[in-house]
Amino acid sequence: MNINESAENYLETILILSKRLPVVRAVDIATELGFKKSSVSIAMKHLREKNHITVTDAGFIYLTDSGLEIAEMIYERHELLCSWLISLGVPEDIASEDACRIEHVVSKESFDAIKKHVNA
Repeated sequence: MNINESAENYLETILILSKRLPVVRAVDIATELGFKKSSVSIAMKHLREKNHITVTDAGFIYLTDSGLEIAEMIYERHELLCSWLISLGVPEDIASEDACRIEHVVSKESFDAIKKHVNA
């Protein structure tokens, strides 16, 4: 899976918004991330070209199977790393920020080891 951190963040955000909203639109993503709608539109074009999302004529954004797989992987990493850091005494806001950075660079092997340790 060759995808950059920015694309992973967008896919994760679409997943999170889809749990809260009946439909996800570019404006929802822009609001959630604090980005300009034009920046989000460009990113959505790239994700659509890589077949990670589909966009309806009404502008509703849906994750494809590949997009969902990536989004769920990043979301799982974020949730586990964040809760682990909090359990170590890291303040919640810092834990969330750090988890957001770590989730993109940690190897599958290291994440699996952390996950096994945390769930032991």
